[in-house]
Amino acid sequence: MARTTTSKVQQVGQVYYKTAVTTNNDGSLSSTTFRTDAKGNNPVSVQTTSVDKNGNRTTSFGTGATAAEQTAFNNPNSPESKARKQQVQSQNPYGPNPNSEQKKQTNLVGGGSGNTATGNGSGGDATSADKKNENASDPQAADVLAASGTATGRKKFPNLRYPLTLEDSKQDKIKFEMLEYKPSTFARETLGFQRPSVNRKPIGRVYLPIPTGISDTNNCNWGSDGEMNAAQIAGAKIALGGITGGGEGFKKEIEGVVSSVLKDSGADAKTAVANLIAGDAVGAGGGLLKRVTGGVLNPNLELLFGGPGLRQFGFTFKMSARSEDEAKQIIGILRFFKQGMSPQKSTTNLFVKAPHTFRITYLHKNNPHKFLNEFKECALTSLTTNYTPEGQYATFYDGVMVSYEMQMQFQELDPVFNEDYTKGTGSSGPDIKIGF
Repeated sequence: MARTTTSKVQQVGQVYYKTAVTTNNDGSLSSTTFRTDAKGNNPVSVQTTSVDKNGNRTTSFGTGATAAEQTAFNNPNSPESKARKQQVQSQNPYGPNPNSEQKKQTNLVGGGSGNTATGNGSGGDATSADKKNENASDPQAADVLAASGTATGRKKFPNLRYPLTLEDSKQDKIKFEMLEYKPSTFARETLGFQRPSVNRKPIGRVYLPIPTGISDTNNCNWGSDGEMNAAQIAGAKIALGGITGGGEGFKKEIEGVVSSVLKDSGADAKTAVANLIAGDAVGAGGGLLKRVTGGVLNPNLELLFGGPGLRQFGFTFKMSARSEDEAKQIIGILRFFKQGMSPQKSTTNLFVKAPHTFRITYLHKNNPHKFLNEFKECALTSLTTNYTPEGQYATFYDGVMVSYEMQMQFQELDPVFNEDYTKGTGSSGPDIKIGF
């Protein structure tokens, strides 16, 4: 009889996960990782992994898995993958004394490589050799990364808040978490780039009241450059025939186009072709066709999708100190954002490294706000500090300004895709979470 156990809930960044492991009578294993709330309720299937008795592994993602989660769980070194592995191994699916094959099965179903041997003979597959092999999967990228050196900037920042009582109160607030920037990695399988998980450990936090005038603008690029007249279509068809069918395909497409002009399209097509050829001969281009016929070739104009866009966000905060301690927090907050957004030097002095990035979250009663938008990982692109927002120069006895005003512009590092939204309610009723 199959036996199923479930791990404890584990927090990864802003998200909670738990994993259920099923041990079958034939020796096979399966695990399903769920996204839950902090108490382990309202589970949403994210990923299921099955390993048969011969060690063959299959993995699939649930319909509720976001694109960011799919990216994270496909990366064995992401915090999500490490949490899943820990949750699987903590359940001891084969009991306290598994044999070597059972250890391998457990390792595989947890997302590991199946190699349970390490340099010191203990269990686990995260050996230094494995990491070297992983980094060497793209030697050219590894060489470039090594040549660029490491960033020499500040890596630890304090946790700050304004006003002083904000962090522990249940007042709605906005949280800015600074993240050490991680570059994308090249994904050979998909011939693209893979962003690291946003659920990384922050190197500093700031809590501020939610300002007025908050909004978001979702956008994607649509262009009206989708013009293609009959001559261009014919040329494209001939070229495609040559590419896919070689010389014979090229010849066949030319014959087809000529036959269509002479037979099927009638006098209009013959006139158009004759005028285009004549116009090109005297340098008049399509102008001759317009003068002689009073028309142009049908451009087949269409609005075409041109790619995703990156969202931008602006926030303005005015901070006035009511105590010496609060003044220190304000100065620290200004320094936090100013230094965090600044580029970093590298150990090689040949490259300039990227600034730190930010994870932004609206909070309602200290939980992510379901009724305001979510954010992708963001770069702070602009910070304007007004030291006299009251219109005149005024300080306290120690020189601290009476008020400060910050105007910040953020831009997301990744576009928002349809798959980033959770499954929702389908057609059964309105969704109860805005998402991105």
